[in-house]
Amino acid sequence: MDCIFCKIINQEIPCFKIYEDDFVLSFLDINPVAPGHTLIIPKKHFENIFECEEEYLSKIISVAQKISQKIKKQGIGEGVNLYQANGAIAEQVVPHFHLHLIPRNPGDNINFTGQGMKPISKPTQENFKNMKNKLSLK
Repeated sequence: MDCIFCKIINQEIPCFKIYEDDFVLSFLDINPVAPGHTLIIPKKHFENIFECEEEYLSKIISVAQKISQKIKKQGIGEGVNLYQANGAIAEQVVPHFHLHLIPRNPGDNINFTGQGMKPISKPTQENFKNMKNKLSLK
């Protein structure tokens, strides 16, 4: 399989892991639209929400709540957007179900309409490590 998220799950590609259990892996997006932009994926390959098993969806939303609380507590965002796309028509880029958790702050100018999400400037390895330390669930 040539799925980038499956390769991350199998540790063939490194990531800045925030959380992992038997069902879910969460890590920092390498092209974030905001500092702390996190992806939450099932560890079993499902192309989209139409295929994703309910047990996995439940675990994903539970982890999203915990990371969201950490984002707020750490002062990374006053709020969060949960963004999820299914199929090319909906601008799904990676064909593995995934949930974007995006910290929001006043004046961040993030726009979810029309041309999709635009990444901020590429964070450094140090930026990623610092954010990973702030958001990791222990």
